[in-house]
Amino acid sequence: MASVKLKTNINRLNGKIEIPGDKSISHRSVMFGAIAHGETTVTNFLPGEDCLSTISCFRKLGVRIVEENGRLRIFGKGFEGLSEPSEVLDVGNSGTTIRLLMGILAGRPFFSTLAGDQSIARRPMTRVTGPLKQMGAVIDGRKDGDYTPIAIRGGNLKSIHYQLPVASAQVKSALILAGLQAEGTTTIQEPAETRDHTERMIRQFGGEIQTDQRLITVKGGQRLRAAEVHVPGDISSAAFFLVAGAVIPESEIVLKNVGLNPTRTGIFEVLEKMGANVQIISNDPDSFEPSGDIVVKSSNLTGTIIEGDLIPKLIDEIPIIALMATQAKGKTIIKDAEELKVKETNRIDTVVEELRKLGASIEATADGMIIYGQTKLTGGTVSSHGDHRIGMMLAIAALVCDGEVILENPESISVSYPNFFLHLHHLIQ
Repeated sequence: MASVKLKTNINRLNGKIEIPGDKSISHRSVMFGAIAHGETTVTNFLPGEDCLSTISCFRKLGVRIVEENGRLRIFGKGFEGLSEPSEVLDVGNSGTTIRLLMGILAGRPFFSTLAGDQSIARRPMTRVTGPLKQMGAVIDGRKDGDYTPIAIRGGNLKSIHYQLPVASAQVKSALILAGLQAEGTTTIQEPAETRDHTERMIRQFGGEIQTDQRLITVKGGQRLRAAEVHVPGDISSAAFFLVAGAVIPESEIVLKNVGLNPTRTGIFEVLEKMGANVQIISNDPDSFEPSGDIVVKSSNLTGTIIEGDLIPKLIDEIPIIALMATQAKGKTIIKDAEELKVKETNRIDTVVEELRKLGASIEATADGMIIYGQTKLTGGTVSSHGDHRIGMMLAIAALVCDGEVILENPESISVSYPNFFLHLHHLIQ
């Protein structure tokens, strides 16, 4: 599908939708199921392209994974049960897959090569390969291991104390996974709190990990055991409909089974600051990953400043927050978001470029953007640039546009939300 004509000038959204499984947790459920001992079952797994890439890679590493009746069965053999792959491990478009998998492969005494699509080939890997080399892994790739393809010969890891230069859950998770295989105790210091799905998953699979004021401690040589994992809905996917319900008049949307991990709820803090009418109904706060239902209604929004420690808690939601800011009264400033430059696209430049095509008053800064509201969007031809979150943001933007909107490369949306357009049409009808 080269392009699609989007729904525009919508006066009302109403209905209930079940948010698909969390992408970050789905990735980790496969990885931990593979490195644990015994049969792990996973329900509400996200069957998006990124997560399917993770399944494919672990099958190439000798792990049996069966999909049946809407659930996964993963027959884990422990770290030591992974076997040398006979072909390149293709991660597709998934940064989570390649970075976390490097942490696992760094401890395995065999050779493997990882590669992905053109987007992955542009994304920096030194932030992961650098500390893994310090731990003893032999890693090479383009520009001294900074870009794919990446070749790893692992084994015999030594523990390290590492201070993360940037707040990154992917880098942190890779080092934790390597630390589980290293001799001694690995400690990781975060500059700001990031999503803690890996830490929660270790405990779910019977492992031990300590966290104390952004200092993470993990002992090597742990033996993980199989577990049952229910994946809550992805809050980053829910964010698109949270914003849609807030900006479109006479709307009321109920989002079912949304993950409410406190390291991911920055979007709610922003919605509250901007005056959105949102209610959270907590269903299961005591599970290893809390979740609940959310109700959002049409709202009178005002601009705000988004910065500092809040940014890591909503880094994936910034494109849709930028759209929301175009419909809020006054100016919104987003700062401290340099990490957006090394996502699937440079999301600072891409968000500004595409929203301007629709008539938004928005400008890029070195570490974020400034959005001037309240602006009536018009129409035009826009592109996802192969970035799923840009594509979904533009589909929601079209709802408030007066003119025709054509989205190029809409297929990228299937990376994290295969039923996105089906759900959107359900709320319109």
